[in-house]
Amino acid sequence: MMLDTLGPLALFTLVAAISPGGATTLATASGLQYGLARSFPMIFGIAFGMASLAAAAAGGLASLVLASPALHLGLKIVGTAYLLWLAFAIARKGRPPQNTQLANPVSFWGGMGLLWLNPKGWAMTMGAAASFSTLIPNPVNLASWLGAAFGLSAIVSLTLWCSTGVVMARLLKSETQWKVLNIFLGSLLAASVIPIWLF
Repeated sequence: MMLDTLGPLALFTLVAAISPGGATTLATASGLQYGLARSFPMIFGIAFGMASLAAAAAGGLASLVLASPALHLGLKIVGTAYLLWLAFAIARKGRPPQNTQLANPVSFWGGMGLLWLNPKGWAMTMGAAASFSTLIPNPVNLASWLGAAFGLSAIVSLTLWCSTGVVMARLLKSETQWKVLNIFLGSLLAASVIPIWLF
């Protein structure tokens, strides 16, 4: 692939992955509560979800899902329920327990599910597949490059957001500060449901 194609693809996927949304909010909250090392399964799950969703979109699967009103509505309902459940779980938290081994961060599969159940993710990856199909006309190559670019961009982005959560955890001193920040992050995650219903 030529640099004139790789540059715009890398820029697009990095901007898409780093912009605030449900996954970035979840990564920040996970870094805050569990630290970077314990958040890596979730980060890799989200990245794998993003990569596989982008590859599937390039292969035409996203078009089929978005063309079926019943399937699209079902995806919205399940995705909304999952995001709201995660938002509620984050908002209820206070200071992490001293023995953080007792707490369970979001798993690899939970992170992957976050992407696969998000209609906004489907629309974004389908848009990317459509946009870059003129530059990479072979569907297999398009799926490979989009998947790799989205996956790597997600790892970079989510590691940065999670690290932000780790830094914030060091700055918080009181139980009230922890509770306020967790309510704020939970509210942001809940608000990320709104665009799901706009597509």
